[in-house]
Amino acid sequence: MLLNSKIYGQGTQNLIVLHGFLGMSDNWKSFAIKIKNEFKIHLIDQRNHGKSFHSNEFNYKILAQDLKFYIDFHKIKIFSLLGHSMGGKTAMMFSNIYPQMLNKLIIVDIMPCFYKNDHLKILKSLKSLDLKKLESRNNIDKALQLTIKEPAFRAFLLKNLYRVNKNELAFRIDLNIIMNSLNEVEKALPSNLFYEGKTMFIKGQKSKYINDHNSLGVKVQFPNSEIVEISNAGHWVHAENPVDFVKQTLFFLKS
Repeated sequence: MLLNSKIYGQGTQNLIVLHGFLGMSDNWKSFAIKIKNEFKIHLIDQRNHGKSFHSNEFNYKILAQDLKFYIDFHKIKIFSLLGHSMGGKTAMMFSNIYPQMLNKLIIVDIMPCFYKNDHLKILKSLKSLDLKKLESRNNIDKALQLTIKEPAFRAFLLKNLYRVNKNELAFRIDLNIIMNSLNEVEKALPSNLFYEGKTMFIKGQKSKYINDHNSLGVKVQFPNSEIVEISNAGHWVHAENPVDFVKQTLFFLKS
């Protein structure tokens, strides 16, 4: 099945962007608008996210194959690929399986290693919401405050809401599928994964997702890579310091 996407720009070079866990293509709209004069940007909803299809099959190899189907459908021959967090792992997997299709690779605040996160707590909080009774985004936001303190992160999660009818909201993501697939999201990519093309890892200065320990072996798997740190930014680098993020991204893609 074909992944949902939003396409911006009319450039001759294609850039495909993959969002992170519980995200969607809309998370990258501001970024796409800033660079649409330079590239044709495809903002993708990965399976079980956004407006793309739902499936119980969910792992990084399958996510990479979804992207390959999308590329073939749109008759894209070569492109650059940017992936954030979970999308970064999909992008790394794709680079290993289909390296000949890539121009450049950008991985945002993630490494190919195992991560143990608090995703289960977040999913349980979302599943506990009685959306039929809460009725409005404001009421849902208030209900989430008990377990998720950060307003910006709640706003990020609530982007997944859509209105079923006048009185009822629902999540676009299938929380049961995501919860059952959580181990696939957290697991490390294969140790023999390898991509020799030009790669930039972007680290948020305040984030712990890329650190001295888990970046030690990156040159073995990605020998033509560099790590660039963006100041005053955490895991959501593109949203927290968009000026420097766009600057570094364009410099790398155009160099």
